[in-house]
Amino acid sequence: MDHINGDLGRKLRMGLTGGGEGAFIGRVHNHAAVIDNRAELIAGALSSNPEKCKASAPFYDIKPERAYGSFQEMMDTEAGLPEGERIDFVSVATPNHTHFPIAKAAVEKGFNVICDKPMTFNLEEAEELLKLVEASGVVFAVSHNYTGNPMVRQAREMILAGELGEIQAIRSNYIQGWLRTRLEETGQKQSAWRTDPSKSGAAGAFGDIGTHAYNLARYMTGLLPDKVSCHLKAFEPGRKLDDYGHAVIQMENGALCTVTASQISHGRENDLFIEIDGTKGALQWRQEDPNYMTFRVNGKPHQIYFRGAGFNGEMAAAATRIPAGHPEGYLEAFGNVYRNAFDAMILRATGKDFEKRDTVYPNIYDGVEGMYFIQQCVASSAEGGAWLNLKHEAARR
Repeated sequence: MDHINGDLGRKLRMGLTGGGEGAFIGRVHNHAAVIDNRAELIAGALSSNPEKCKASAPFYDIKPERAYGSFQEMMDTEAGLPEGERIDFVSVATPNHTHFPIAKAAVEKGFNVICDKPMTFNLEEAEELLKLVEASGVVFAVSHNYTGNPMVRQAREMILAGELGEIQAIRSNYIQGWLRTRLEETGQKQSAWRTDPSKSGAAGAFGDIGTHAYNLARYMTGLLPDKVSCHLKAFEPGRKLDDYGHAVIQMENGALCTVTASQISHGRENDLFIEIDGTKGALQWRQEDPNYMTFRVNGKPHQIYFRGAGFNGEMAAAATRIPAGHPEGYLEAFGNVYRNAFDAMILRATGKDFEKRDTVYPNIYDGVEGMYFIQQCVASSAEGGAWLNLKHEAARR
């Protein structure tokens, strides 16, 4: 088994929070963690309902004695086990309002964390969590999973290498239609908490999917934001949080970035797509067709980059598992975030230094920036689209 995780010589041990009956993302985290056979799920607090925790455990092959009735019980009990038995990391796959207490409890016990986005319920929690992570030295990843797509990483390599020239315009959009009606009134679990301010936070669509679009723009270009003007709206009568929004972001280099998020567009599923214009060329990538990316230069034939090709860069190649023509997608990209976080966890576990800020995977600093983006967009919209600061110093120092 030594080949699995190098010097560690064993699989990493995972504790999962969330993922019980009716959940979606918990199962995704489980698949992503084990896709490369480098980790195993051995413990879980799968629901806020202790009975559901126990009932859901067999579906994950979690033994009864490690199916905990609460996340705090899992942290306390696992921390008390011998080092060779306790979990190495905790995956947080629960509604937004629970992210902070779970992540905080894990960090305080010295466990590494992979947390769903948005990282916390509000900015204050994110800033407190950042201090805890910096003090503890744990690995902390945020599951902005689209950054794990090989073509996203190919774009990042090309942009940072200057192949597009100076980046001047970015259009990043995430368009869905599943909340066109008041689905939350039917008792559907996913819509109920996402449209509830007490569980989702200050934003609806912009917190749920707008953060993905913004993070993708930041990840692919490396550009830092300066200020933002935003308009959010709930078009469905009676809905308490936005179901549509549009933000304009001025980057520090003068580039303009637009982020549009919709959950009310008929027939749209998970259409996250981005276009980036530079002085030398432009590119386009679409999540629903993730294995291909288009690169354009005026006066030349359009070029199609595809996953698994020999001409791809190192980052894209490292994120590819199977030959071209065999599609890879959502789960594999999610797995790449885990894979890169695992590399850091192994370095930590074997007493070696690891990079904490300039990481391949989205980290705690990206999580803080995402929460600042939500806060400032909501505030800007409340002021009629006023331009507000988008530079969070703690997240970029």
